[in-house]
Amino acid sequence: MKRVLLFLCQGFEELEAAVFTDVLGWTRMEGDYPVEVITAGFRPKLKCTWNMIVEPEMKFEDINADDYDALAIPGGFDGAGFYEDAYDVRFLELIRQFDKKGKYIASVCVGAMPIGKSGVLKNRTATTYDLSGGHRRVQLTGMGVKVLDQRIVIDKNIITSTGPATGLDVAFTLLEKLTSHEHALEMKRHMRFID
Repeated sequence: MKRVLLFLCQGFEELEAAVFTDVLGWTRMEGDYPVEVITAGFRPKLKCTWNMIVEPEMKFEDINADDYDALAIPGGFDGAGFYEDAYDVRFLELIRQFDKKGKYIASVCVGAMPIGKSGVLKNRTATTYDLSGGHRRVQLTGMGVKVLDQRIVIDKNIITSTGPATGLDVAFTLLEKLTSHEHALEMKRHMRFID
């Protein structure tokens, strides 16, 4: 069974986390390649962007990158405290560990920002949120990243995207990378995205 660590920062956007728990969750009910998702964070309780309260399953200090095949990072809002956790040096080091081992790192929207801040995207391609004056793309460029104007960018093991609307595509892309194209299509059929 493949395992994905879903890292939840304070102020993460609920929808952007739910795409991973739902799409990957379906694999444990249908299909031949189940994928387990474990949530983790720095805090015992996290307040999401839109005020939902979530309790991660695992404490940060109990994480061992070797136990996982991929890291998933939903984005969030500055005003909700997202960057307090996203830019924490402990999380940046965890990102480096996943990248060093060639494990997949999938992010939605500004979930790309801590990946850039960690340094693993230097001289590589990525994307992030493009509206609100494009300031997040400017910041990501300032981290040495070649920012592309695309909805989803895949550079080797790292998947980045532009916003909440891309979340399902990111989750299905991660599923395909972890299993197969056929398995991802099978989950899309079971979830009624395709006939």
